[in-house]
Amino acid sequence: MDEEWLRVAYTQVRKGGAPGIDEVTAAEYERNLEENLRQLHERLKRGDYSAPPVRRVWLEKASGGQRPIGIPTFEDKIVQRAVTLLLNAIYEQDFYDFSYGFRPRRSAHDALQALRERCMQGDIHWIIDADISGCFDNIQHKALQEIVKERVNDGRILQLIGKWLHAGVMEGGQIHYPEAGTPQGGVISPVLANIYLHTVLDQWFVEEVQPRLRGAAFLIRYADDFIIGCQREDDARRIMEALPKRCARYGLSIQPSKSRLLRFRPPQKGHKTHNQSFDFLGFTHYWGRSQRGKWIMLRKTSGKRLRRTLQGFGQWCREHRHLPLPEQARRLAQKLRGYYQYQAVRGNYRTLQKVYYEVCRIWLYWLRRCGGKRRLTWERYQQILQRFPLPRPRILHYI
Repeated sequence: MDEEWLRVAYTQVRKGGAPGIDEVTAAEYERNLEENLRQLHERLKRGDYSAPPVRRVWLEKASGGQRPIGIPTFEDKIVQRAVTLLLNAIYEQDFYDFSYGFRPRRSAHDALQALRERCMQGDIHWIIDADISGCFDNIQHKALQEIVKERVNDGRILQLIGKWLHAGVMEGGQIHYPEAGTPQGGVISPVLANIYLHTVLDQWFVEEVQPRLRGAAFLIRYADDFIIGCQREDDARRIMEALPKRCARYGLSIQPSKSRLLRFRPPQKGHKTHNQSFDFLGFTHYWGRSQRGKWIMLRKTSGKRLRRTLQGFGQWCREHRHLPLPEQARRLAQKLRGYYQYQAVRGNYRTLQKVYYEVCRIWLYWLRRCGGKRRLTWERYQQILQRFPLPRPRILHYI
């Protein structure tokens, strides 16, 4: 990695994030960018670079509770991005086409498209819906480093990865050193997780599982979320039995309460129980009739995701109801567009409409509880919506 490589990595690092434990922002680092990159390159070349601990903060979840967020220093983000670019160049030729998470020019919608095609065209009757419990927090450091060594023999890169795995987390002035897991909040973390799961799941499925099956089968994986489809029930049950053992070899566990084997095929006459559904990447997948009366695989926002979305809108409106009306409308519109950007897939229009009307209702509810607007009528509220319209739903992804 020369200075030019670090400069390219710098251009790809998000500049608006919070600073790490050194309190250095992107703007402060940029003031003397060339000298900073030169010194950084010298430290990397000598092996003197020290990975700083990650600052941990807690964010409120819309569904209640809190979730931890790791914030590396800005300079560490540059180094992580540089190594990520190198690892992507190495492993992209190894990763299978059915892996979609955190890969260049691949998205969750690509995974959804592939899942639909395999279920509708592959004569698949059984679905294994499994969940890995805390995947990113339970990746074994030693096993991960051994896996990386199979493809990377550069001592400096291996040393850097080892430093990030053991850098620690700072919280409340105290540094903790997790014994497992990838770096919290780091851009290197998704790539390392992909490399780990490529060995744990992908290679195992292609090289050991598929040759032993009697029927067709497929695997679709997005990061640690995956679906396995099988043509035959006996094949599916054998995979279901072997999957926890395979994950346990690498320190991972399958959560029994969120894992199941279900029959998934177009409903047959007199067999209503065949029309089961499963959740994947925020959508519930089920069989339904097309406009021509043909059975097709459809998607709608999962109930859990829908409840969480509406709770998030309600919490935001409650906390920001004292902002000026134009500002409330502008930011609500941004949040709605962000929701549509992912959820606006073909077949999900009714749910999008429901979210739109529920957001309008939630906004009215909290406007009425703001000083001076307690007597806000529905007619007056309609005038506000005409003056500050919220974006109506439309389909953006024709999967």
